[in-house]
Amino acid sequence: MDPAEDRHDIELVRRVALRDRDAFEQLYKRYQASAFGLALRITGQELLAQEVAHEAFLAVWRAPEAYDPARGAFRTFFLALVHHRAVDTVRREDRLRRRQERVNRHVEIGEDVADGVVEEAWLDVRRKQVRQALTALPEEQRQVLELAYFQGMTQARIAEVLAIPLGTVKTRTLAAMRKLRAILAEDA
Repeated sequence: MDPAEDRHDIELVRRVALRDRDAFEQLYKRYQASAFGLALRITGQELLAQEVAHEAFLAVWRAPEAYDPARGAFRTFFLALVHHRAVDTVRREDRLRRRQERVNRHVEIGEDVADGVVEEAWLDVRRKQVRQALTALPEEQRQVLELAYFQGMTQARIAEVLAIPLGTVKTRTLAAMRKLRAILAEDA
């Protein structure tokens, strides 16, 4: 990297530490394409790559002091940050997929049949309570929960299907879960 560009990055990061939005915008314009490209290569999904790049830029905004010019160029630091976040995202998605597979397994051999009957009866009652509680949610909140929990979609996939930003999906999911928890607590 050109030493002049490196000095310019150091100055921009110093200004970001002072909460200079223009400096942050300049860093964003300089590294947005590289961050997204790297994240896309690692995650293999555009929405996840967008999320990773967004989170990396937010990390710089929140803690610009994490970058130490004595340890190397900002570009190296920032792309390493993107790389680590992308790998973490892939691992998280893999854990969610494996968890979903475990939840959907069939009843294990050797299990006490009476336990299974009691559990199935309880689950049937709880399913009805949940479905009833879902009807109390606003349509857009109900929609994201149904796609996530009844169709097994990730938040990134829901954003893609509904053609809305990933942040909107996350906000709707959180709001819906809070409302659902309150409704179901009343039923308990």
